[in-house]
Amino acid sequence: MEQDELLTTIGTRVRRLRASRGLTGRALAEASDLSVRFLSQLEAGRANIAVGRLQRVADALDVSLEALVGETGLAGAGDGPRASLERILAGASDADVARCLRLVEMSLAEDPRAAISLLGMRGAGKSTLGPRLAERLGLPFVELDERIQEAAGLALTEIFAIHGEAYYRRLEGRCLAELFGEGVRRVIELPGGIVQNADAFGLALRHGTTIWLSATPEDHMQRVLAQGDTRPVADRDDAMAELRAILETRLPMYARASVTVDTTGRDADDVLEATLSELAAHGWVGNDAA
Repeated sequence: MEQDELLTTIGTRVRRLRASRGLTGRALAEASDLSVRFLSQLEAGRANIAVGRLQRVADALDVSLEALVGETGLAGAGDGPRASLERILAGASDADVARCLRLVEMSLAEDPRAAISLLGMRGAGKSTLGPRLAERLGLPFVELDERIQEAAGLALTEIFAIHGEAYYRRLEGRCLAELFGEGVRRVIELPGGIVQNADAFGLALRHGTTIWLSATPEDHMQRVLAQGDTRPVADRDDAMAELRAILETRLPMYARASVTVDTTGRDADDVLEATLSELAAHGWVGNDAA
């Protein structure tokens, strides 16, 4: 493979992998410790990247270096269905790739009624909606963070302080797998950052129905502060800008949820009824429950 062709191939693969994981260019830049400008050049096939840097990109995308530079790449050898998919998606836009990914995830998902998992950042309304939705559907309600604390024997703040985020993410995936493995239909409140844990988020997408409770950054902030939680603004010069940046990074991943319910400017009763209506439209509940 000629150098120009190789660079173009690597760029296409990086762009497609980033889109399939719902990552923005900035998010991948932060994860690989490279500049946004450099990654943009890489995806355009104009960056003659050193092996060490390319390995950091591969690590951030959770693939092998071979997947980016090998002759067969992600699709494997031959003209099988994987190779066909690679050819079809090679020229697709990021939005088209993301849409295809969502359709594939939905088609490969297990029983969509296995569980209802609530997604969203802090202040989205998960803790308010979760118990009320569970009661309406006659299902138990569980917060994944509570399971994680039980498994660790520590409070969340202690988990992060003593063991760090990587340990928390491992527990997050393990505890969620155990919940699904119990075979009990539940309403589950997921941590806001679970979308950045590819394995755990993949579990949620495959087991049951995921609901993203979306809201504006202003609503997120106002609700958290109204609960008496001042952590989002403590010792921060521009807390709102930070919140917007986090939300922007997570938006493509949240958008992979089965259902989206916009909670902006809505009270708890309105959000509950809107959620039940969405679930009815997706075959989860009958019209009588909605």
